[in-house]
Parts: sequence; C-alpha cells; structure tokens
Amino acid sequence: MARDVIDMTPLQSRDDLVAWFAAGEKPKERFRIGTEHEKFAFTLARHEPVPYEGPRGIRTLLDGMQMILGWEPILEADRIIGMADVTGGGAISLEPGGQFELSGAPVETIHQTCSELQAHLAQLREVAGPLGIGFLGLGMAPTWTRTEMPVMPKGRYRIMTNYMPKVGKLGLDMMYRTCTVQTNLDFSSEADMVKKLRVSVALQPVATALFANSPFTEGRPNGFLSFRSEIWRDTDADRSGMIPWAFEPGMGYERWVDYALDVPMYFVKRGDTYIDVAGQSFRDLMAGTLAVLPGERATLSDWANHVSTIFPEVRLKRYLEMRGSDAVPWRSLPSLPAFWVGLLYDDAGLDAAWDLAKHWTAEERQSLRDQVPRLGFKATIAGRTILDLARDCLAIARAGLVRRARQDWMGRDETRFLAPLDDIAARGETPAETLLAKYHGAWGGSVDPVFNESAY
Repeated sequence: MARDVIDMTPLQSRDDLVAWFAAGEKPKERFRIGTEHEKFAFTLARHEPVPYEGPRGIRTLLDGMQMILGWEPILEADRIIGMADVTGGGAISLEPGGQFELSGAPVETIHQTCSELQAHLAQLREVAGPLGIGFLGLGMAPTWTRTEMPVMPKGRYRIMTNYMPKVGKLGLDMMYRTCTVQTNLDFSSEADMVKKLRVSVALQPVATALFANSPFTEGRPNGFLSFRSEIWRDTDADRSGMIPWAFEPGMGYERWVDYALDVPMYFVKRGDTYIDVAGQSFRDLMAGTLAVLPGERATLSDWANHVSTIFPEVRLKRYLEMRGSDAVPWRSLPSLPAFWVGLLYDDAGLDAAWDLAKHWTAEERQSLRDQVPRLGFKATIAGRTILDLARDCLAIARAGLVRRARQDWMGRDETRFLAPLDDIAARGETPAETLLAKYHGAWGGSVDPVFNESAY
C-alpha cells in the first residue's frame, strides 16, 4: 500500500463499515484492472540487497524516479518512501525490505496494463542503471539472509516487525524476503462480490502453482516450489488463510466487517505518527475505550488502514485483490490479470469457474492450499490434479477474454497475455521447477545465475 488513507470522518456505527465496502460497487462498464508487482533491488556488481541510504541506495533511486515522473512524493519524517500519480492513480512504494513496488493505475484493458509496465520498467532502468542497481522477479530472495535485508524507514513496518514474531515463525520472512504480483478487480453488487470472492479463493491455489517461483533460500533449494506461499502458512493465522466462512450462507459485506473487526490492529495513525496498538481491538477504538487513545473514536482513515493490514488469499477492500502468486519475470506479469479477468469479468466464464469449484468442501480447499507450495501441479483435490484444473481454468479464461473482445491497435485481443501460462501448463512444469532443473544442471549447483535469468 503506497499511502495510508486520510479521511477523518468519524465512524458512528457498524453500518458505516458496511457502507464503506458497498461504496466500491461499480456498473460493469466501469470495471477496471489494477496490477501491483514487487521486485527485489540488487547491486549489479555483487548481487547484494540495496540499502535505503547512500549515493547508490533506494532513496537516491526514488529521487531520480520522481524527477523523471513528476509524481507527488510520499514522505515520512522528511524521507521519500514512494510516489503517487494523483491524476492517473498509480503509485510507487517500498515494501519492508526495499522491495520496489508499482501499484498500477486502474485501467480498462490488459493491453494498457502491459504498456504501463513497459513504461515503468524503461523509466526505472534509466535511473537504476547508472546507480548499478538491477531488479529481480522472484517470489523469494534467493541468496540473502534475513539479517542481510535492509529496513525501510516506514513507521508501520517497525510496528509490524515487532509484532510478527509473536504470531508466527515466518512473518519476518514474508515482510523482508518475499515478492508478489497481484491483480485487483471490481464487483457490481454484493452478490457479484460474493461469487467472485468464492471463485477466486477456491482457485487461488491454481494461480499459486502457475506462478510458483520461489524455490531457493540462502543459496540452495528450500524444498518448495513456492516458498513464499508456504511462508504465509506460518505468518499470522488471525489475518491470513482461505477464509472458509466466506462460503457459508449469509456471506456478504457484513460478514467481512465482522471478520475484520476480529483481526487485531497493528497501528493507529494520527498526523504523521504511527501509534503502536498491535494486538488490540478495533472494536475498542470504535467505542472510544482503547487504552492508548482514551475517549478517541475511530475514523474512516482508521478503518481503511486497518483493512489494508488483513492478508487472506483474496482480500476485500473496495475491490477484490488476488494475493496468491509469486513475483515472476516481467514478460509474465500481465498473465496474472489476463488469467483472473478471463475468469471473473465474463459472466459465462465466472459461471464455468464456479462449476469447477462449487462442490469442494472447506477441508478440501484447505488441503489443496496446504499442498500446493511443495507439490505445485501435483497437488490434488477431489481426485483431480492442479495441472488438470489449471488447463481447465486457462481454457475458461481464454474464452472469457475472447468474449471481452478488447483489442489493441494491431487488432490483437487479450488472450495473447495467456501465452506464458499456456506454455507452463503444456509442459506441466512450474517456473520453480524450470529454475531447479537449471540449478541441478547448467548452473552447476549455484543459485547466482538466477540474478541474470530472472532479472528485469
């Protein structure tokens, strides 16, 4: 999240929280596509992580990007931590370990997503090249230890860093050593949101397998195809996972509000100050009984910021976020929105996708989620492998994109962006398995070549 929300409207009741989600509804003709991707910055000379400070650090990189883009800087304690395009809606921000994130503007087509990505990378290379900085498209830092990772100067990250070891063993790895690509999609009504949420939660492990790309940790294979996905299984059970209650009768905005209210807070922001309230209840803030802010009641800013600290496989905000995929090399990044747009933005595609998953039990869905980080396409549910499901999903997505019929200036539709996934599914080999084969073969047991293989 590039910037914390600023809206000091007081919250009067639970109904205000429900209304906040409902305000995200849009007519279908106004549906947009948002794509966020993270990448590791590394030194070209020694393949080390890039610190924030210094003449060749992240801060210098951001200063240079601001000069090129002219975007509004996002500052914290007079240090630049990101940039926002106040006109188009895009942003550049920093994750805890210096992962460099583009939060793309909401666009109408995947062609525009691809153009935005190419422009971003061209601008980034223009600044990063003279600084000796490269970027890596992997789901997990392949060689660096946790202690080697830099720490970005953001108040919310300090609070999270202190809290994570209390609720899981791998939360700090999630923060500092992983990267993801994410697609954000709209809904037209509460019923539409529920159906899309259920389909995308159930099929999120399919996307995890197709994008599995984190097989190395500290210079050797870690035993997983998506270790990033495995890390989330031991990060913070209160705010992550497969949300089985979303498939129960009565699911809607109110049920999500109740879930979010049960998730402990990280922080409350007042002015430029982050107040550590980790583990405390948003209900107490609404009631004015929070110990560190006695008599002070929650605002819409507090709610929006709290919702941004909840991390299930699919997250509801004023849109739906697909959160299950590892970062990949840039040419494959537009494949993620192509996959989910084809499944969710076409009515027939959404129905067909739901038909694949609607009979699965909560236990089956959880088992699939638990298997996929290690097994990838070999994970099974209801007698079928994820590879079989991936091929079915790609066929549905392709048909959905054909029916969308959004063409570029050359007359090509959006199905062309599925090509990297079609190739993966045809070979039956995840990106991680391709990298592992090279590690055990041409790379001679070294991980270092991945800095060239998966560089942007």
